Amino acid sequence: MSILKDLQKEMENKPSGVFCPDFYRCKGYEKSKSKSPSMMRADGIYALFTEPEPYIYKNDLIVGSIKPYFVSLNEDETENIKSFMSKYPERGFFQNGDHFAPDYFTAVEKGIPGLLKSIDESVISHSDDNKKIDFLKSMQKTLIALSDKLKSYAEKAEALRETEGYDNKRLLKIKNNCLSLINSVPQTFEEALQLVWMIHICFVSEGRYAMALGRIDKYLYPLYKHDIDNGIIDEAYAEELLSNVFAKICERRYTGGDDVVNICIGGVDEEGNCSVNELSYRVLHAVRDVNMPGPNLSARITHDCPDTFLDECLKVIGTGLGYPALMNDEVNMEALSRKGYDIKDVRNYCMVGCIENFIAGKQPPWVDGRFDPIRYLLDIFNDNDGIKLDSISSMDEFISIYKNNLSAGAEDYVKRTRAASYVSDPQNRTSPFLSCFCDCCIERGLDINMGGSKYPSVHGAVLMGIGTVSDCLSAIEKCVFVEKSTTLSYIKQAIKKNFEGCEELRQTLISAPKYGNNDYFADKYGVWYTNTLSDMFDQYKTNDGGAYYTAMAANISNIDAGKSLSATPDGRLAGKPLSDAASPTYGCDTRGVTSTLLSLSKPDYTRCACGTVVNQKFSPDAFKDGKRDKLLQLIRVYFSRGGQEIQINSTSRQVLKDAMENPEKYPSLVVRVSGFSAIYVTLSKDVQEDILSRTQQTI
Repeated sequence: MSILKDLQKEMENKPSGVFCPDFYRCKGYEKSKSKSPSMMRADGIYALFTEPEPYIYKNDLIVGSIKPYFVSLNEDETENIKSFMSKYPERGFFQNGDHFAPDYFTAVEKGIPGLLKSIDESVISHSDDNKKIDFLKSMQKTLIALSDKLKSYAEKAEALRETEGYDNKRLLKIKNNCLSLINSVPQTFEEALQLVWMIHICFVSEGRYAMALGRIDKYLYPLYKHDIDNGIIDEAYAEELLSNVFAKICERRYTGGDDVVNICIGGVDEEGNCSVNELSYRVLHAVRDVNMPGPNLSARITHDCPDTFLDECLKVIGTGLGYPALMNDEVNMEALSRKGYDIKDVRNYCMVGCIENFIAGKQPPWVDGRFDPIRYLLDIFNDNDGIKLDSISSMDEFISIYKNNLSAGAEDYVKRTRAASYVSDPQNRTSPFLSCFCDCCIERGLDINMGGSKYPSVHGAVLMGIGTVSDCLSAIEKCVFVEKSTTLSYIKQAIKKNFEGCEELRQTLISAPKYGNNDYFADKYGVWYTNTLSDMFDQYKTNDGGAYYTAMAANISNIDAGKSLSATPDGRLAGKPLSDAASPTYGCDTRGVTSTLLSLSKPDYTRCACGTVVNQKFSPDAFKDGKRDKLLQLIRVYFSRGGQEIQINSTSRQVLKDAMENPEKYPSLVVRVSGFSAIYVTLSKDVQEDILSRTQQTI
């Protein structure tokens, strides 16, 4: 534990200069004698990985840092680099550039030599295809660059021996681990972890964000068990190694923000049996010990996973960290199975970014966008449809008009997102290093985004405001068509005036049944919302023939979206946030957490292959011995009824309010925001207030 604390203290010293990996990549391009775009790109990557001088912390156990990519540049030099690199464009997020879970299973199983051997074999099998051979050679060069990077770290460790503040035994171990990985498969848990981390650092240096570590308790478990059984390491040292790696995810703060590196534990094995193991607990504890945003931990909870595992997850959540997010394995696997993936691959899914379900190492990087259904409801009241409101004679007719609006909106969304993802010159934007860690790319001799991956790309249409939409529809049905206490025209006038002079109507709308209280009158619209939008997006395909997923995971977009919208028929005022992700509108779930979760389990979330975010806030008291078991059983029931996900804040309202008023007292207060955690006092006031406004549940 002291090594971790000392490492984190070392990391408080931000490097000087600016984070500019392209400073080194430029050198590779300038020296390149290659003629093909892929080989030129490989030359750039080789320089990117090998030119910077390695940096080793005094308290490193596993090496690899982004510090070498900080360089001193003046404004002119920075602009020259940008200008030069514009000739070598990279894929961004919307062109499937990052948010990817690499195939670390194969990387650990084969090691660098095994991957290079596979490339040699593929070159022979494609001997009559010069284009494929060229791409395979570019992949080969990037793996050699990885090997040479490990060698440079070994040399640096040797050079630092006898240097004040460094531990010679640790440096020798680092040196031997790095050298061993150049010539053989990982022989120990420590070597395997070193290989995975160095690969990850290479991705970060390429400029890739939210690159997941995936099912780390599965692909590292065989070596972990071997080392434990043979006395090579003990549990405490394994946790130290893991926390040493997870802490360095937080280096991304040097660049002005946190990375979101999803780590997945739990779930099932290839046969569908619960595969929680001893390493699952070590990972969980290591994330707890680091206690910082960045290691975005997700726990796949099976119906038969041990209560001890779920309880341990709750203990870590109860520290205030907000990790892990709890995922219903059965719902997620059924949702992915609907998309036609092989069952073996479905069982091995993990998450990328916040909560997005991903077939690890078998599809191009993730892409998503925000789809805002409330806008299309407001169009009915904004004269955008040329509809005479009072001619609408039933709720069914209103729903039919709204559904038509949503359908047109979905079609427009797909056109826009497909246009944003389209790349006219893919041969000039290949990813040879990334492709090394995607199944079938080496075998096929193709880039990950040009037919190399086993499955095509997917797009996540991230839906917002299920609570707001359900509450609006419930209020319209109750007040206009059941009680007939108002008219659609009057609601239109009121929302245009932001309810000024219409407070009585606003209170009438607010008093209508609300989503999140186990009331069928409102909850049926949450079910309708999920099915209707999933049906719409199921019709569409990505540019390469993959699926459009739906999700309920707005992150903090519900706040910005609300700012641009008028008042709504549920009584919400103009500019106020929409309901968050798959959660009810905050403050409207008034019947307790049991009723809330019963409501939230009614929609069919096997239709949402991406995943959902349900934010709940419990008082810290709920995580104490004696009460925690009740929370555990509540989650079990919620999942058994079809709930897909839940993530929990356990910080009291009083602490959050005090942190807003006295931020200097809470420099390390971590909270769960939505699909990620963050230091509370670094968040904008809008986001802080959104978290504060969440209903405080009790057990």
